[in-house]
Amino acid sequence: MIELYISSLITFFVVIDPPGCAPIYAGLTAGASPTHSRAMAFRAVLVASGILLVFALFGEALLHGLGISLASFRIAGGIMLFLIALEMVFEKRTERREDRAAKVANDPEVEDVSIFPMAMPMIAGPGSIASVMLLMSRNEGIERSAVVLAALITILLLTLVALLAAGPIMRVLGAKIEAVITRLLGVLLAALAVQFVIDGVRVSLA
Repeated sequence: MIELYISSLITFFVVIDPPGCAPIYAGLTAGASPTHSRAMAFRAVLVASGILLVFALFGEALLHGLGISLASFRIAGGIMLFLIALEMVFEKRTERREDRAAKVANDPEVEDVSIFPMAMPMIAGPGSIASVMLLMSRNEGIERSAVVLAALITILLLTLVALLAAGPIMRVLGAKIEAVITRLLGVLLAALAVQFVIDGVRVSLA
């Protein structure tokens, strides 16, 4: 169970990327009051948590309703996570997030960034949704599912802390250290994505 918790924790940490969300959130809320900024951070994490929990608990039923096998979803999810990993290694994901954040920040009509882009797609994006569904499908049973959910909740709480402390975190980490961490996490995610594809192919051929 401890190994499952740690592996799930690493997966969610890599995909949700709390350190990567922090500088973007700091930039989006630069002109907001501390109270408003804290409120948006809590709202973003709560909304993202709701989205991810829905897919964690009912995602498998949704797949069955659409006639999609878990093996097919594992292969598709693994490929998608691998593409995200490539973007992390070559810093394309960071560039895309910053571009999206800049568009929102330049729109004078947008005041609350908690729902878009923070809750979705930055926290509860395609990668995190696929990850939670894949991990839940691979770990059947109440105890193992609870461990996966515990890891997800831990990372969401860590994300909340990162958003609340976005300013100080940026001053401590700096752009270069953040880039190194992102590349290392991207390599780990690539290996995990390949394992998802191998599992899906093995099940479909069995």
